Amino acid sequence: MAIDRRTEMSSEETDEFLGTHETGVLSLARSDEPYSIPISYGYDQSDRQFYMRLISTPQSEKRQFLDSAPDARLVVYDEADDTYRSVIATGVLERVDPDELTADDIRQYGDARRPLFEIWPQQKGNLDIELYRLVPESLSGRVVVVSR
Repeated sequence: MAIDRRTEMSSEETDEFLGTHETGVLSLARSDEPYSIPISYGYDQSDRQFYMRLISTPQSEKRQFLDSAPDARLVVYDEADDTYRSVIATGVLERVDPDELTADDIRQYGDARRPLFEIWPQQKGNLDIELYRLVPESLSGRVVVVSR
């Protein structure tokens, strides 16, 4: 497999890609310990922010990472034929207090997809459903075309 072409996405291409997808992998880091999970997200192209509803149990590893104000990286990608596209957003994941939601925030979370990956094999008690926002400090997209 040889790479025929590798190009950076423009801001417009990046926004369009993120707006047409709804899932990615969120990686959180604290000290030297990583944690990654598949998530569903909403994306606002006008302010280039991600909106997420994250569900966890109080004692879960996810909750421990979220409570530590970790650095975050969100990777959204797809593959079609011989073309691979990916976007990486890095920044700080911010918890959004429901009491401080603006009308625009409510609209964004309403447009965001339900958490597609939060399927529990058995009923869990004491689920925490919290709202988060990722305002990227960096946002970059790439297209790679390969020959097979």
